[in-house]
Amino acid sequence: MPPDEFTPGLRIAGITPPLRLTDFKLIAFDMDSTLINIECVDEIADAVGRKAEVAAITEAAMRGDIADYKESLRQRVALLKGVTMAQIDQIYTERLQLNPGAAELVAACKQAGLKVLLVSGGFTFFTERLRERLGIDYTRANVLEVADDTLTGRMVNQPWGDICDGNEKRTMLLQTCALLGIEPCQAIAVGDGANDLPMMGVVGLSVAYHAKPAVRKLANVSIESGGLDRLLSLVKA
Repeated sequence: MPPDEFTPGLRIAGITPPLRLTDFKLIAFDMDSTLINIECVDEIADAVGRKAEVAAITEAAMRGDIADYKESLRQRVALLKGVTMAQIDQIYTERLQLNPGAAELVAACKQAGLKVLLVSGGFTFFTERLRERLGIDYTRANVLEVADDTLTGRMVNQPWGDICDGNEKRTMLLQTCALLGIEPCQAIAVGDGANDLPMMGVVGLSVAYHAKPAVRKLANVSIESGGLDRLLSLVKA
């Protein structure tokens, strides 16, 4: 299949499939609307009747219309004040689902010897559960501050910094490559929003999944219909 060819629901640019999965050593996933079906911050906001307000900010941030991602996240998290941990657990158990093909793609990558990284502008409450569920090797995400089992509307600073934005996703990916002793060109990055572009710009294979226009435009592979496992039709074991 030549580069820049369009097939139904799958756009390829700048690569010539089939590639070999074993040529890569790391795959990095965004979480919200990529590995999973929801934007967790929007669903948490629903518990206090602020979903529409928060979702509008999230959408603008993912399109790249908001220059300061960190401030946009602080604004959204402030609106979550008063949500209980029981309500967040209910979101995980009742609303969060893996996107189609997610488990299959992760399993195929692990079988081929790749390490799996989950980098998210979302929250550790969800990334840590997905780490256990899918056998993910490394994660980076934001920590919601909790007092008396209730969100305070703030986040907790971590040793690496305050908020996992696009630059931090890129930094974590590069640090993981260094830890593994590999070059960034041996990594795959999968995302859907503007804050995924920094990490997608440094890897050997960038994959957009049902993504915003700017992300689809710049990715080597854009999956526009079907599941994440469609990547496996281009990257053979």
